[in-house]
Amino acid sequence: MSEAEIRPARADDAPAVVALRAIVFPYLVRGVASTRRMIAEPPPGEDWAAWVAEADGQVVGWASAYRNVQTTTPGVGEISTLHVHPDHRRRGVGTALFDAALGHLRTLGSTRVLTNARAESLPFAQRHGFTASRELRYSALDLDPAPSMPEPPPGVRLLPAAGLDPRRVHRVDAESSRDEPGDVPTDAVGYDLWLHECWENVGLDREASTVAEVDGELVALSLVKRDGDRMWSDFTGTLPAYRGRGLARLTKQAALHVAATRGVRTAYTSNDEANAPMLVINARLGYRPVDSQWSCRRKLS
Repeated sequence: MSEAEIRPARADDAPAVVALRAIVFPYLVRGVASTRRMIAEPPPGEDWAAWVAEADGQVVGWASAYRNVQTTTPGVGEISTLHVHPDHRRRGVGTALFDAALGHLRTLGSTRVLTNARAESLPFAQRHGFTASRELRYSALDLDPAPSMPEPPPGVRLLPAAGLDPRRVHRVDAESSRDEPGDVPTDAVGYDLWLHECWENVGLDREASTVAEVDGELVALSLVKRDGDRMWSDFTGTLPAYRGRGLARLTKQAALHVAATRGVRTAYTSNDEANAPMLVINARLGYRPVDSQWSCRRKLS
């Protein structure tokens, strides 16, 4: 078996990257078309870059790194979904990918680096200067049988995101995520980046993605991204002034119902350990835990 070569990712790596991700992180949902676009058309403003490890003509590792522009906290860079095929671990592949990603963040002037790691990978992260911070819990829901379509209370309308003005949808997404738990606040979700990463994402199912409207105002939403018969609950949230009315669960259950009628069989989601309201909602909807990762952070000089 030859030594792995680390090189920048290319758009035509997308099928191999998705296949590798299915082995290492089977609960992460991003299809080939979406991955290809991510590599070919990186998100605006993030200075996003990605690398693959290739051995014997096969992609055996992946990592990406970028500037976090969704927070006003200065100097934050992120290394995302670094992973290596199980048959190629403990051969320096992960370290080589990490070095490439860290070098990129240094050129961006990052002073803080965030990443995620499974419990089994924490020793690797710690050797590279990271400290574990928060638990991120991944859950799955079997959509056969499909959840029932909920009946909205008086004064509330449930609408598909399809056909809506994306600026209205962005407002709910941005304002309801400002207090989402995490290592840095999500307080700068700009429209252009959101449009690229969310609304124009080829995996976004706008028919299944559901919003709640009260008195003509969009006040809650649950976004669905899918790949074939699998889906990812990209974000579920409610404007602060409308919380405590069950709207988050209402929109998520409706989104799951519609997704199931459109051929989705398994739904996945993730939640910060401190996000008790969403953890309760997911438990009531029937989600079961499938994995955990830990957010990790380090300073970069």
